[in-house]
Amino acid sequence: MADSSGKDILLCGRDFTEQDLWVVKETVRRFPRLSQTELAHTICENLQWVAPNGNNKIESCRQLLRKLESQGAIKLPAKRNSGSSKDRRIVPTQQTDAPAEITADLSQVGVQVQPVSGASQMRLWNEYVERYHYLGYKRPFGAHQRYFIFSHNEQLLGCILFAASAWALEVRDQWIGWTKTDRSKRLHLVVNNSRFLIFPWVKVKNLASKALSLAARQVSVDWREQYGFKPVLLETFVDEELYQGTCYQAANWLSLGQTTGRGRMDRYHQHLSSPKRIYVYPLHRDFRAILRGESGDAK
Repeated sequence: MADSSGKDILLCGRDFTEQDLWVVKETVRRFPRLSQTELAHTICENLQWVAPNGNNKIESCRQLLRKLESQGAIKLPAKRNSGSSKDRRIVPTQQTDAPAEITADLSQVGVQVQPVSGASQMRLWNEYVERYHYLGYKRPFGAHQRYFIFSHNEQLLGCILFAASAWALEVRDQWIGWTKTDRSKRLHLVVNNSRFLIFPWVKVKNLASKALSLAARQVSVDWREQYGFKPVLLETFVDEELYQGTCYQAANWLSLGQTTGRGRMDRYHQHLSSPKRIYVYPLHRDFRAILRGESGDAK
């Protein structure tokens, strides 16, 4: 892995020296009984590999470990089958049964977008998404934020999730003007709207686009509070076999084209899916300069 010229190597958003890579490999060799997550924490602490909020960059480190293993540089311990490591089947309960249909004008209903907090709210959000979203619930990894959509009188209207962005999108990366180095260093400044659900019994015209607009303003605040930095660009994928993307268009998201049909985190082109329409929404007027390293991060 080490560059024979002695130069640092950019991997998973960090420049590594030969000594850094030796620390990674030696940690894996010396502690074969640690889980992959425990190894990642240990390596992050040894290398002071942390996010802007001071938390260890566990997912980035695990990506590095998988990369090193794929190249034969290390041998990782087998994944442990703990009960919480995989998504358990969510069984619907009465609390997510469909109520009476809500039909009204947007001005009558009002819209609020509120962050999900606490274990009980999180379980409720998960259950709604598993039951009513066509993709179901998948446990988000890395930085993420769930939201509930409420009416002015606290009726639940829907759910939103923002999570880690796609690793490589040719259309998006060309539109930004990203090099691979730029993308690796600043991918965390792009956030993916990976779930958006208006409940099927809610019939309120323009509700979806209004909720998206409110969420776009809210996510920057919540992201900075929770993770120590503000994203500068949102992205999402729309399956045009099922949806037209009308609400994103109405909320002024920009259509960039289609995905190539790979999974959103598919660095190695192994997982195929149907092509999706890519929409983006800038959160900062200088987002391109920030993402290319030509300007300081958004304040």
